[in-house]
Parts: sequence; structure tokens; C-alpha cells
Amino acid sequence: MQTYTLTDARNKHGEVFDKAATEPVLLTKQSRPSHVIISAESYQKLMNRLEELEDMVFGQAAEVALSHSKMIGTEAFTSALEHLANGEA
Repeated sequence: MQTYTLTDARNKHGEVFDKAATEPVLLTKQSRPSHVIISAESYQKLMNRLEELEDMVFGQAAEVALSHSKMIGTEAFTSALEHLANGEA
């Protein structure tokens, strides 16, 4: 990953954005990481992958919850809701 200071990025913005079209670019401020510039296409791919991973995690969590649930079936669920609605534990 190519690194530029914020000052360099201001002075060489054309070069920075050309580089960011092909790979992430790290910007530093006072020798510390400050920002990363990536292309819009790379950003969209990252966001899509993040959503896929979140869906996988939520799906796995739902499967685990279902496998540990004692309320399998509509009747048990409805009965449990009625008990809760009536203030019964």
C-alpha cells in the first residue's frame, strides 16, 4: 500500500487518486495513519462482502438459537405468547 502524508496528498492529488484507482492509499498525519483512499468500485465490493459476512453471522446465530429453543412449532409459540401477555412466567 502506497503511503502519502496529507501535505503530499494535497500537492500530488492527481498521483494519489491515480494510485487509489488500483490499490488502497494510506494517508498519514504527523507520521500516524489518518485516512485510506480507495476507488468507489473497491469500496462497493468491500461493503457487499461485509453485508454477506453479516448475513452469514446472523444466519448462524439464528440456527443456534433455533437449535436451543424449546418453542418448536406454532402451538408452543402461541401458548408462550399468551402466557407472557397474561403476565405468567
